[in-house]
Amino acid sequence: MVSLPFIPLSFEHPEIILLIVPLIIAALYLIHKGTNTRIIESRVIIISLLILALASPYIMVSETRTNENPNLVVISDETSSMELFEGGTGERIYESMASKTPTSMVRLTDEKTNLGDAIVQNSGGDNQIVIVTDGNNNNGESLKSALEFADNTETNVYAVQPELETNDLSVQMKGDKTVVLNNENQFKVIVSQAKDETINYDLEVYANGSLIRSGTFTQSEREKTIDVKNTFESLGANNLRAVITPHREDIDSINNRFYKSVYVIPKPNIQLTANNIDSPLSRILYNLYDVTTSNNFTNIDNKKAVILDNQHINTLSQNEVEKLNNYVTDGNGLVVVGGDQSYSFGGYLNSTFEELLPVISKPTKWTGGRNIVLVLDVSQSTAAHGTQSDILGNAVNLIQNENLKDANLGVIAFGTEGEDVSNGLVYLGIPSNRERLENKIRNLKTETDTSLNLGLSVSQEWLQGETGKLEVIVISDGAIGSSYQKSLDIADDMKKKGVNFYFVNIEPSDPSIEGRYDNRGNLYAKRFIQEIEGSTDTYFQIQRGQRANLVFEDSDIPDDEDISDSGPFPVIEYNSNHFITRDINITGNVSGYNDVTPKAGAQRLVITTNGKPIVTSWRFGLGRVVSYTTDNGYGSGNRWASQMYSGNNSKLTSKLVNWAIGNPRAEEGIVLNAPDGWSGTPIELSLTRYDEGGLPSLQLDDRDDNIELSITGENTYKGSITVDKIGMHDISGYPIAVNYALEYRDVGFNENLPTLIKSHGGKMYTEQEARALLLDDAKESATKTVQTPFDLKMYFILTALGLFLLEIVLRRVREIREYKNTENE
Repeated sequence: MVSLPFIPLSFEHPEIILLIVPLIIAALYLIHKGTNTRIIESRVIIISLLILALASPYIMVSETRTNENPNLVVISDETSSMELFEGGTGERIYESMASKTPTSMVRLTDEKTNLGDAIVQNSGGDNQIVIVTDGNNNNGESLKSALEFADNTETNVYAVQPELETNDLSVQMKGDKTVVLNNENQFKVIVSQAKDETINYDLEVYANGSLIRSGTFTQSEREKTIDVKNTFESLGANNLRAVITPHREDIDSINNRFYKSVYVIPKPNIQLTANNIDSPLSRILYNLYDVTTSNNFTNIDNKKAVILDNQHINTLSQNEVEKLNNYVTDGNGLVVVGGDQSYSFGGYLNSTFEELLPVISKPTKWTGGRNIVLVLDVSQSTAAHGTQSDILGNAVNLIQNENLKDANLGVIAFGTEGEDVSNGLVYLGIPSNRERLENKIRNLKTETDTSLNLGLSVSQEWLQGETGKLEVIVISDGAIGSSYQKSLDIADDMKKKGVNFYFVNIEPSDPSIEGRYDNRGNLYAKRFIQEIEGSTDTYFQIQRGQRANLVFEDSDIPDDEDISDSGPFPVIEYNSNHFITRDINITGNVSGYNDVTPKAGAQRLVITTNGKPIVTSWRFGLGRVVSYTTDNGYGSGNRWASQMYSGNNSKLTSKLVNWAIGNPRAEEGIVLNAPDGWSGTPIELSLTRYDEGGLPSLQLDDRDDNIELSITGENTYKGSITVDKIGMHDISGYPIAVNYALEYRDVGFNENLPTLIKSHGGKMYTEQEARALLLDDAKESATKTVQTPFDLKMYFILTALGLFLLEIVLRRVREIREYKNTENE
């Protein structure tokens, strides 16, 4: 049986169809009065067809449009950073394309790369864009959002990578600007090079002109981070300076020196409420902060944060809870440390005090986050039939999925064998992890066979023993017939252990390629999911150029499996990208904890390996609250967390208190905040006035003219300055550093560009490849299937006219017959 597709009929003026209603009413009335029924029915049909014609009926039909001469726009990046690359590449690409198809050219020059802006300005849907660039976009619209805009306007963007000719080194320094007097601070010196080669350079780091670190370093990677520690002993403006001296090739020296301003403040005032002030926690707090020890909260308004150490709910009156609530709501910090008299042991459950906290004081059944394995098909068929870029693009699209930012994800490529691409599961909450995975996916090589079973075998090893949501996503052209049964056996075993499967089946240029269909004409990929999952809800068949819309269930579903409650419990960073956990690298165990459940909106930062929260944070009103649900390192003689207050782990205490404090500066007088900047790039200033007075006045480097400020709220102001001179500057006693132009920071080719281009449907080329292949690819992309309206009005009119004529003919024939019958009689 052949089934015809349903073609929906639409009307441009559907309201006219309502005229049929009074027509039918009139017809029924005439029939009731004895008028010829057949005449009435015929007239109703004819007039109804005319009414439908007036409503302008139409259907949507597919139309394939081919453009053998696509319009191209070549955007040639000729900014300062491109001096490292072979010159004239953009011009040559333009000349090559212009001789074959309509082509225009846009040049980007000077010391700013507005690549994103140029893509947006030239995305019109009736052209295609070719960017010749190093991919380092440093001004205006971001490259990612520009490519998304081009996607939405159906503008393809291709990229040509010019040849890198010379090397260049750049240095920068990162770290806190506001630091506390006499506290040790850690800064990071980052040295980047344009090439992938082994280089040597001398590094010198100065604090207020005094050398604090020097040495000769060898670097083979594109980027190297060097830690520098320093303790500042004078309040107010201080500065750091990092200088590198390359031993050989370095095209530009402007980016070999970097300045950083530091503003040193007195130790912030905090209050500690504790039963034991000799604990490891207390010793760290006394060393880093100006600590007031008190068991009441009458004088906390001048404190930056309050730390409650192992306090039972009975020690807090309702009035004190309300005072803490107001204190945090107004923008201050609260840290609640656990122990045998707090949380689950301290009566917090369902109390008004618990409303402040990011956790509920009852055991959590959450055993971990989402663990995903991407199993990618890199067999020969994917390259031969045009699906390889779509497989890689869909993989990158999943890595960029905002809903998976707290997941652990690994990548396996299968062809002749199962290749570990990601080196196991990687936490996606760290941007550098996502970037690294995207780059590795981009560099995958084509193999011959399609051995899905080998890829699943590796994923089985990875997920063995993992907790939380376990998921495998296969992305393939579906030609898995040769390894189907072996793959099914492995997947069936994994499914029994709680692994969920998804299959993204990308339609190849030749859908009938060997291994896609079984002997009954069923797709192996769809059959695979049906047999494993019992339905095809997680099967996605998409066309080339499309992205699968995978929807994942909430990973925070309680797990009914029993969890071991015997220590010790290894502690891990669940979110390494939060201020509290960034750059700590926590290691060690706790022997006990308060079993709590994070509330919706709270962030798990540190957990035990069995999923129990140790550090959880959230914002409450204008303030910040941290639940540190293990003890102070001393406890009541039974030490739960002594390892958390020693060595590198001791930084966790200062980081969580500093996060709770937020702004450590005293709220008095005029408080100015401004980041360091880059030559020629605006620097945004924010200012708060806590004393009485009118509009504050600020001067840059003791100039006579004031910086223009605008009021943004009660006693709050904003301003902006642009400084071209490199070095240290002063804004009415507040320091800022201005460094080389942003154009010189990112040297060499941006390794993220290929992933961005491919994930948005484009392609990467060398100059030689572009000359040979780009125009053909542009022609293919210019061939589009579009839906266009097909007007049916005339057909309805002709049908009405035909019926009317048919009625006249039939009536005339009947009259002639009746006349002849009368004559015969």
